[in-house]
Amino acid sequence: MRAIFWKEVKSYFYSPIAYVLIGMFILISSIMFWPNLISAYGEFNGNLSSMGYILVFIVPILTMRILAEDRKNGTEVLLLTSPVKLSEIVIGKYLAALFVFMVMVLISFVYPIILVIFGAAITPQLVGGYVGFILLGASFIAVGVFSSSVTENQIIAAILGFVFLLIIWIADGIGSMVGGITAKILYWFSLLSRYEDFNKGILRLNAVIYYLSFIAVFLFITIMVIERRRWSKG
Repeated sequence: MRAIFWKEVKSYFYSPIAYVLIGMFILISSIMFWPNLISAYGEFNGNLSSMGYILVFIVPILTMRILAEDRKNGTEVLLLTSPVKLSEIVIGKYLAALFVFMVMVLISFVYPIILVIFGAAITPQLVGGYVGFILLGASFIAVGVFSSSVTENQIIAAILGFVFLLIIWIADGIGSMVGGITAKILYWFSLLSRYEDFNKGILRLNAVIYYLSFIAVFLFITIMVIERRRWSKG
């Protein structure tokens, strides 16, 4: 799995995609942060919440090639016949995409550091906001990896990932409009409702477990999709 992980990380940084996505993330985040700097407003959690919108667009592009490219190039067969377990292949590729995302998160630390220089304080709310943001991004990446597993076309994989993430993003809004038991179901499945708790500084173990379970389920489904394709080809 380690070899798969480093191979994918190198492929990200040996091509423009990682630099372009990181640059886009920094640019849009900086534009969002600029009003805080002008007004000397020390609260950064609102920015983190807004940065979640960026992930809906960036994550599908980040993950679109991670499995689709192997299938298109025919290298998927070589991976599936290698001594490495299928689960290790999927998890290794997932962790590589997560690594790129964590680079973005680490770079974003510069914003609260700037606020601290201007007199703001590091609060439990900010810590909770970052924990929630990381878990949200990690969950989005799991959805993106799944989207990349169902097609060999990277553009289609990106579109599918965007649609899935958009549905997840607006699930709460749909629930509030329909009401009743449907709203309760959508709220229970919602990633954002739990993220908002983190963003308020409320750290709940059951929410962390939910995010990790969400990631595990989508990675498991991805493994099953590829496994089924392998058996269908004999």
